[in-house]
Amino acid sequence: MNLMRGSWLRLTGQALVLSALVLGLTAPGWPGSIFLTGHDPDFHAFVGGNALGAQHINQVAVGFVRDAAFNPFVGVGSRFLFVESAIAPPGGHVIGKNGIVASGFTEGVDFEHHTAATLNAELNELGTTYDAIVIASDFGGILTQAELDILNARSADIIAFLNAGGGLYAMAESNSGAGLTPAGGHFDFLPFVVSSTQLNQGEAGFTVTPFGAGLGLVDADVNGNASHNIFDGTFGLNIVDVDAAGRIMSLAGRGQVGDIGLVPEPATLLLLGAGLAGLGALRSRHRR
Repeated sequence: MNLMRGSWLRLTGQALVLSALVLGLTAPGWPGSIFLTGHDPDFHAFVGGNALGAQHINQVAVGFVRDAAFNPFVGVGSRFLFVESAIAPPGGHVIGKNGIVASGFTEGVDFEHHTAATLNAELNELGTTYDAIVIASDFGGILTQAELDILNARSADIIAFLNAGGGLYAMAESNSGAGLTPAGGHFDFLPFVVSSTQLNQGEAGFTVTPFGAGLGLVDADVNGNASHNIFDGTFGLNIVDVDAAGRIMSLAGRGQVGDIGLVPEPATLLLLGAGLAGLGALRSRHRR
């Protein structure tokens, strides 16, 4: 039985490595850089107990989805599309754009801000004017149902943009606070994100995963403010950080967007295959 298990692990690892090599040969440009979070760093980068931590989340997330090594649309003059309403902020909310600016991004140079009034037209510019989409939070920031409905209706276009190499960063969606998204549809512009749960909590005891640390985040970045939703699955993405109870706060990854999530880029498959192969070899040696 142990011998059979070790053999199966080695064969599985070899098969995954081979699959990754084949995919790497047939898919020269692996697309889709996505960062999703239940934090609202658009708010807390501007006000809150840990502005520097929130600013760093924004910087890391935007940097991830606009990494020129993976995003072919990043170039001279390209910018990201920031989606948020222009209503007067209700109590408990601020203009999320201010947090983006506080994080070091300049409107008109690094990004353009568009509301529901102009969003449909601007989404036609994905891959030309815009190399990524950044979506404000609906509690903390002032994303409203009007913007969310347009994003959800244009899901196919957004996914096509991602599958051509574009990026997307979306902050907390929960209909908390003033209830700006009462009809729901949270994260439905990525329909594979089938389960996010409203959860308002102070950030204490949150931890960054090894993947999140690899992006440059530290535990201090994800504590000291508040968060508003958790994710109930990974959908092919990697966990960036978790709350004190181990619930998923943020997800990120690169790959082909499919019906049930992301197909990881070849490098991820290679690491997984090598890990399984190594595990099989280690168990085999241990039982000799």
